[in-house]
Amino acid sequence: MTTSTATINVPAARLPIASLLALALAGFITILTEALPAGLLPQIGAGLKISQALAGQLVTVYAIGSLMAAIPLIAVTQGVRRRPLLLSAIAGFVVANTVTMVSDSYFLTMVARFLAGVSAGLLWALLAGYAARMVPEHQKGRAIAIAMVGAPLALSLGVPVGTFIGSLVDWRMCFGMMSGLALALMVWVRLKVPDFSGQAVGKRLSLRLVFTVAGVRPVLLAVLAFVLAHNILYTYIAPFLTSAGMAERTDMVLLVFGITALLGIWMIGVLIDRYLRALTLCSTILFGLSALALGIASNIPGVVYAATAAWGLAFGGAGALFQTALAKTAGEAADVAQSMLVTAWNIAIAGGGIIGGVLLDRIGVPAFPPALLVLLILTLAVVWASKRHGFTPAQR
Repeated sequence: MTTSTATINVPAARLPIASLLALALAGFITILTEALPAGLLPQIGAGLKISQALAGQLVTVYAIGSLMAAIPLIAVTQGVRRRPLLLSAIAGFVVANTVTMVSDSYFLTMVARFLAGVSAGLLWALLAGYAARMVPEHQKGRAIAIAMVGAPLALSLGVPVGTFIGSLVDWRMCFGMMSGLALALMVWVRLKVPDFSGQAVGKRLSLRLVFTVAGVRPVLLAVLAFVLAHNILYTYIAPFLTSAGMAERTDMVLLVFGITALLGIWMIGVLIDRYLRALTLCSTILFGLSALALGIASNIPGVVYAATAAWGLAFGGAGALFQTALAKTAGEAADVAQSMLVTAWNIAIAGGGIIGGVLLDRIGVPAFPPALLVLLILTLAVVWASKRHGFTPAQR
């Protein structure tokens, strides 16, 4: 039996934890499927008889699929019931990871990875709006934060564990395990996650109209600038640490980042419904102070660790902050708006690699902190100026 939006009744003090954790696991699978090849490049290269550079394109084609699919798929499925759509996205991971597990063809594997990216674009566009529809208005932020916890978990714990497993068994088994996990999730979603109707024809908004809704563009611009700053540093953290004389401590620095990112998303989850605007400003300022410290004293290991901890704390809950702001701003058009956020986020990921690479080649790692500060000052200005729409203060 399906349940429409009008008949959902969630007690004010109780969140639908089982349903939200199912969404979190979907995010976990999405991020882990994307990043897993990065930790298994030598094994994948040997298995498919290709270079590690070609194996690395398994990550690239995934991002391309996600970037290309998010907006068009959400636009054409506005009227489709949400749970079947969510199950279809998860099924895409089952198929893609299974094909990756058994394929001996580089071309076929690339097609499977593109399909996985398409599924990711659809799923990420659904998650925040889905979580928000499960709860009353005053709990939307916390619900989205719980649904988003799978992403930092996958980055901080899932990828290292997957890489370790890949060193013990054949790399194909890692993707087989991902398929099994996705299958189990489909059962969980079918049993525990409520269904919601799609939008009626008369209520659907075009992409252009959603983009012009007051507050949507400032949130998207803030996402682009903030995530671009993050990815410039995160993508090239190894050469940055090498220049600081800490090349052998890269894994420890990333572990510090992962742990504090988890702490950050927990803190955001507790406070987001009351202090969304303040938390976004504080996260941006904290990230900026981290960049400033790295620019001034990157030769001091203690400063690098402290700055990395502050960076992780600032970035951990950023996804929940931006997605909550956009969900509240876009209202009934949240899924369409979230698809734009997915696109902006992926542009920032790609842009971080490109811009960071240019800065590294032309100037070197000393250019990173100033570039981050420029982007974060832009983010701060946008959030500060969007008091009426986008990043509104909490209502008493």
